[in-house]
Parts: sequence; C-alpha cells; structure tokens
Amino acid sequence: MLKTSLIILVLFVLAFGGFVAYDLATARKRREVYRVKSTATAYLMLLPAVALAFLFILLPILYSLGYAFTDYYLLRPNDINFIQLQNFKDFFAELSTKGTLYNAIKNTLTFVVGVVPLQIGLALLLALFVNRQGIGSKIFKVCFFAPVVISLSVTAFLWEQILAPGPNGLLNSIIGMFGMAPHDWLRDPKTAMPCIIVLSAWQGCGYQMLIFLSGLSNIRKDLYEAAALDGANWWRKFWLVTWVGLRSTFVYILITVFIGACRILTQPMLMTGYMDHTVTLSYYMYNKGYTERWVGYSSAVALLMTIFIGGITLIQRRIFREDK
Repeated sequence: MLKTSLIILVLFVLAFGGFVAYDLATARKRREVYRVKSTATAYLMLLPAVALAFLFILLPILYSLGYAFTDYYLLRPNDINFIQLQNFKDFFAELSTKGTLYNAIKNTLTFVVGVVPLQIGLALLLALFVNRQGIGSKIFKVCFFAPVVISLSVTAFLWEQILAPGPNGLLNSIIGMFGMAPHDWLRDPKTAMPCIIVLSAWQGCGYQMLIFLSGLSNIRKDLYEAAALDGANWWRKFWLVTWVGLRSTFVYILITVFIGACRILTQPMLMTGYMDHTVTLSYYMYNKGYTERWVGYSSAVALLMTIFIGGITLIQRRIFREDK
C-alpha cells in the first residue's frame, strides 16, 4: 500500500508541476513579468490545499476504485486478490433476493423523493418570507438557520426524544391530549422514514434558504415594478420574475440537495440502528465495509452509487440547462 501511495504521489506531483511549469513558461514567453511572479505566488498559496485534497480526497477515491475489483478483507490487508467483476455480480445477486440491499435502495429512493422537494420547498418559502423588509426579519433568519449549525448527531438525539415511544415522549404527549394512544414512531415501518424525512428537511432547509436569499438579492426591483404596472398579481410576479431569476440558483440547490440525500447515513444510524425499514444504501455500505470488514465489496457498492448519482446529476443539469 505504501509503495502504491508513493507512486500515485509522484505522478500527482509531476502533473501538478507540469501545470505550474506550463503556466510559467507561457507567462515568460509573453514577457509578462508581473504574471510570472503572481502565478508562482498563487501556486505556492494553493499548494497546502492541493496537498490536503490529495491526501484526504483523491487518494481515498483512487484506492476505493481499485479495491472495488478485489476481495480485500480488512483483517487481511496483505492478502488482496484481483477478482475482476465478482463484487458487482454479488451485488446484483443479493439485490435479486430482495433482502437488506433491496430495502436499502428502496429506503434511499423513498428518502430522496420525500426530502428533496420538501427541503427545497421549505427553503424557498422561508427565503421569500425573510426577504421582506420588516421588523424582526434578521431574527427570523437566525432562527431558521440555527438548526444548520447544530451537529446532526445532536439534532438526531433531540428528535429521538421528541419521537420517544412512551407516553412521556413529546409528540406522544401532544397526541395524548386528543385521546390518541402512544405510538412507536421510529420502530413502525410506516412512520419511521417519514419522521426521518421531516427531521432532515427541517435541519437542512436553513442553509438552502440563505442560498435562495442570495439569488433573490440579485433580482432587479424594477422588474417587479414593471410587472405591477402591467397588472400582474403576486403569483404572476413570482412565476415570471422571481422564478426566472432563481433558475440557476434552483438548479444548484437541487443538485446539492439530491447528492446529500443519496448519502444519508447519520439519521438512521443514530435514531433506529441497522433495521430493514430504515437502512439506507450508505448505511449498508458502511456496515459491509467497517462492521463486516469486506472493504472490496463495500468499495464496489460505493462505485455503483457514485455512477448512479453522477448519472442523475447529469440528467438534471441537462433538463434545467438555460440554453434550451
């Protein structure tokens, strides 16, 4: 492993040095003295970030890509064999049995379909609400953004107390006032994933709210005035002015929320554990790689997951491209 890492490091350094040399040679050829100094300074300042990206992003990705075609078992790091596409065959074979892997994919798709429109819709509504110039708008911004800065582990624990199964759980206490019996929200397959969806949308929508706010600030006010003079109501102003101005912002938020939703892991891990009705694909991959220690198979799952997410992202970009 060390030898392979050194080889990859040498290739990376050579590639990075090649880019630097080409840029400096171009500057010297054009006799741009200032550009030579600024380029050298820029690359030197960029070097620490590039080194960290190589160590903690690029190198793990390359190793994971290689392990996907091996039988790497974590307790036998020196006994790794190349098995070609066997891990991928095992993946589809297990998927056909409709066991844990099937439930993981189904739960992940359910979460994505539920949380993406809910979180984006909440973020847009909150952005439109706090974008108005009024007393307390800054306070509302802070309140709506507050869940984002709270650790997701802490948030999951708090919601676990809210959804506690006994009569002393907050939600069960509220419904008990109306004569309803206590319910085990996180153990019931019908309510567990919807609860996780609501938690995730509530916790993350504040961040997308700020991005929508930045997009709203770039929309010219005279467009609303012109629409008002033409007799447009609030809906037509939103559809013809606000929505058009937020198109590129919406595409960015849609892609980032979708990618984040596909990678859900913390909430089901902390709130329910490894259960068929809440296990997700990331949780399944984590369990295979670190609990059962089959790193090769887990890497194959990660590769398939990356291909799927990348494909859907490209489709989204094509559908919402602005040059149609």
